[in-house]
Amino acid sequence: MLVGYVSDEFYVSIPGVELEFTRGDASVAARSRASGSVHTDVEPGEYRVYLSRDGFTPKWVDMEVRTGTIHHFRLLSDKVSGYVWPKWAKSGATGQVRLHSPRDAIVSLWRYGWERQFITELGHFSDEPRGAYSQILPDGDVSQTGVRWSDHGYAYPEVDPRVYVEAPRRSGLYYFHAKDATGAFFSFPWIVAPREPQQKIAVLASNITWNAYNHYGGRSNYVAAITLPRRPYFNFRQEDVYYTDPALQPWTADEYDPLSFDRPEPLNMTDEQGSITDPMERRGEEHVAPAEWRLLGWLEREGFDYDYYAETQLHFDEMPLEEYEVLVISTHPEYWSRRMYDRVKRWVFDGGGKLMVLGGNSLNCEVEFLDETTMSVRNEDHHKRPPDFESRFGTRHESEAHLTGVVTTHTGYETGAPYRVVDASHWALAGTGLAEGDRFGTESLDRRAPGGASGHETDKRTPSSPEGLQLIAKGTNPDEGGAEMVYHRTVSGGEVFSVGSISYTCSIAVDEMVSKVTRNVLERFLGS
Repeated sequence: MLVGYVSDEFYVSIPGVELEFTRGDASVAARSRASGSVHTDVEPGEYRVYLSRDGFTPKWVDMEVRTGTIHHFRLLSDKVSGYVWPKWAKSGATGQVRLHSPRDAIVSLWRYGWERQFITELGHFSDEPRGAYSQILPDGDVSQTGVRWSDHGYAYPEVDPRVYVEAPRRSGLYYFHAKDATGAFFSFPWIVAPREPQQKIAVLASNITWNAYNHYGGRSNYVAAITLPRRPYFNFRQEDVYYTDPALQPWTADEYDPLSFDRPEPLNMTDEQGSITDPMERRGEEHVAPAEWRLLGWLEREGFDYDYYAETQLHFDEMPLEEYEVLVISTHPEYWSRRMYDRVKRWVFDGGGKLMVLGGNSLNCEVEFLDETTMSVRNEDHHKRPPDFESRFGTRHESEAHLTGVVTTHTGYETGAPYRVVDASHWALAGTGLAEGDRFGTESLDRRAPGGASGHETDKRTPSSPEGLQLIAKGTNPDEGGAEMVYHRTVSGGEVFSVGSISYTCSIAVDEMVSKVTRNVLERFLGS
């Protein structure tokens, strides 16, 4: 009888797992097959099942074997990893470091500005007794429920006070570094907001997008977007529709299973010895936290002080937006809630706020929060899009072009190129010496879409763009796919500057003209 499947933290099948089904004094052995399937002749009923395989943390689970019901056993690989919970906090609040390390490990806290600043060492976490810092991965779909590490296997939540860390006084992007006895390294971010506003500039971390792209547990908005498949993956390339279906069948549903924030984020890892001006070689890092770090470091290099917030803090009214003069969003802020959008739009159009959109494919899809730790992506069925479709956000609310001035299109996808000046007289280009037709933004750290500051995914004007929108420059990407750098001003005195490119922040620290243009806009928005 097929009882279930065994898979790892990414829902990839694990062959050769030893399972023992016990009930009273009875014991039945089984072994997972190549597909991860578990077949055994046990009678229906309640069992304690022990699972063990080299390279994974052993565990036991209590379960009911039922005819026709498939159980999803999950084992956690013996690789150092972790996250801090909650992933965003205000200065002075406490975060719990949820470390998974089957070997001795050292954990430290760093602040990521123009240079990485060592803050403190949490200590040496010893694997004594064996498994002391090995977490338990729950069975089932943890992409929905969260892994809830340190809730599983610890009778006393405060067993080790070192894992409780007070958020530093200075706002910013922080990273925990974990390194085990073999030299294996893992890092994970912590968004620290001020307890009260300290600066004129607020910068938003795109942590909702980080979560949408996080396939830890086997699902993201790109891997098994609708729901977890019945059986684990044996080979992603052969089996996942994202790779096998040119019609992009991942998005053919009206409803999508939710995604939990309560998971590690391998996509946000940084290199142990990495520098802010290093090229981004690892696929994915160029559009999440490591790329956003480039912007934060540039702000500090140029002398602009800022307060840092998570998008989730904006949604849950933990960010006093009205007390800031400038709001900066960057890199890839693709997923927003309607509440966030409406609040920012009112702040700009009614309150005179100054918005800088230093990213691409921005505000393009609505998310809804089921609670403070779980979100649902509102992709909709892409086959049902109306003829005047501009964006997923537009089908449910209004096109984001009403605010940002631009919307992403597929042209230019995963290409990189410089911008070409369209309006050399625009104040954003003051002091650059650029003339009409000149190119700028030639330098970039983005190795996924190399070639310039206009790249990866790019946004353009639409019929929904505000009247009076000014086109400053356009990327020279193939097929007219270049990002459009635009500006508009509202009746209230609000101002919006959008660059339309994910790759923009990959250029800001290394391209002189991109740096100068961004500085011009910030200085104007600050009235300096």
